[in-house]
Amino acid sequence: MLDKAHASHLDGIYRHQRFFYDLTREYYLLGRNKLIADLAPPAGGSILEIGCGTARNLIKAAQAYPQARCFGFDLSSVMLRTGQASVRRHGLQTRICLRYADATCFDAADLFGIDRFDRIFISYALSMIPHWQAALRRAAGRLAPGGSLHVVDFGSCEALPALFRQGLYAWLWKFSVQPRATLGPALEAVAREYGGRLDFRSLFRGYASYAVLTLP
Repeated sequence: MLDKAHASHLDGIYRHQRFFYDLTREYYLLGRNKLIADLAPPAGGSILEIGCGTARNLIKAAQAYPQARCFGFDLSSVMLRTGQASVRRHGLQTRICLRYADATCFDAADLFGIDRFDRIFISYALSMIPHWQAALRRAAGRLAPGGSLHVVDFGSCEALPALFRQGLYAWLWKFSVQPRATLGPALEAVAREYGGRLDFRSLFRGYASYAVLTLP
């Protein structure tokens, strides 16, 4: 069931932030460009972003892979409006389809008329989804055979100074962002459940966690 309370909470956070979100996040949402470069969908393949926000990532993916079909959804209606406007501004409205949905219970066939995707990615969204493990399982369940789930989010900062980590986490918490310390084990469990292969690593001395789960 769609989490209306969380949707309202997200709208409150982004009601004004959405107008300068992309300008500021470029400096600390690290690893997003690597994720897009690693997608490499098959010709004519499909790409889904869960938590698409302003559509910044989907626009870059559509530009990088002109033969791919691109889809995205978000639970924040205000962010979605900004994303839709950005897609139109880039002239990509025929290549990118955006919808309103919850990551934990979305029905891909109902939203997009397509049930499985060659590539699904989640960029800095799991740290804002209360039931994030359910979102991971839902995403993996919508992969096509041989498809892959790509995830980047805040990491454990294990190789960074403790004061930096404490300050970063305290600042993120002000925006309801909570790094998922058990992301690795959670992805391993999903990989076992679906018979997939997991590549999980830390980037930038642990600032970010980066993972690719590939199905056979």
